[in-house]
Amino acid sequence: MFDWIQNIADWFVYDVLNMKQGQHLAEALNFFIYDTTKILILLFVVIFFMGIVNSYFPIDKVKNYLSRNKLYGLEYLMASLFGVVTPFCSCSSVPLFIGFVKGGIPLGVTFAFLITSPLVNEVAIGLFVGLFGLKTTVIYVVSGILLGTISGVILQKLKLERYLTPWVKEVLENAQREQDLFEAEKQTFKQRLPIIWAEVIKILKGIIPYVIIGIAIGGLMHGYIPEGFFEKYMDKDNLFAVPIATILAVPMYSNASGILPIVQVLVAKGIPLGTAIAFMMGVVGLSLPEAMLLKKVMTLKLIAIFFGVVTLCIIISGYLFNIIL
Repeated sequence: MFDWIQNIADWFVYDVLNMKQGQHLAEALNFFIYDTTKILILLFVVIFFMGIVNSYFPIDKVKNYLSRNKLYGLEYLMASLFGVVTPFCSCSSVPLFIGFVKGGIPLGVTFAFLITSPLVNEVAIGLFVGLFGLKTTVIYVVSGILLGTISGVILQKLKLERYLTPWVKEVLENAQREQDLFEAEKQTFKQRLPIIWAEVIKILKGIIPYVIIGIAIGGLMHGYIPEGFFEKYMDKDNLFAVPIATILAVPMYSNASGILPIVQVLVAKGIPLGTAIAFMMGVVGLSLPEAMLLKKVMTLKLIAIFFGVVTLCIIISGYLFNIIL
């Protein structure tokens, strides 16, 4: 889908700048150009789409439904399943996160989506089947959905709404005012479009600097981490290999399709599959670039709690994978 962006990045780095493939700076720059372009396009499309949805979204009705009806945790499972069918990386999931919050969806339910979306999607499933077989794929998909669901429940119980940034609270207030205006005037889509467009531009201006900084950090990690750096810390004889693998993965940034071939190499070198998958989950589900982007919508305390809960769940999943597989 985004091969044309990769071709442009390759052309610019290797032909225009005449850099050699394999050089640290070349790889970092190539990664930065490709991911920045891809994510900015995704951000625009997703924010615009969510702007349309939110202009028709009955915020009060959703809030009332969720508060009056006991869904027995199914709302968290539904959010995780929605994450499975949305092929976004951790950074490009954030606009949908904002849209969920604007729509009055509880924060824990929104977190369930945010966690599962980058971990499990059709690309990851297809690659997993080809690399590790159907049994491992099924276990991974189920564990990814459960990871999002359970983490969402835990985060909701902590009642973390007060740790959202003032910027998000302002967005929420604007969303309610816009909804009231749309309802009062029964505006057509053409009449709503200027307001939707203004909101898209406002959100993009707010988060683009964080996106660029985050991807730049990810590019440096991608280009400069030496080959074989992780293998020595994730040996099967190391009891703490799973938490070490997860913690080492957090500063990195990639999507599932980018990291799965690396996971295959790690497993081929004798690293337990559960440890390698925990590493993958850490890279895909949690990353320093994602933290930079989330800083626009969450305070540092909320980011720390979010990362802490998900990291703990990933570590537990890694140990369970090693036992099962």
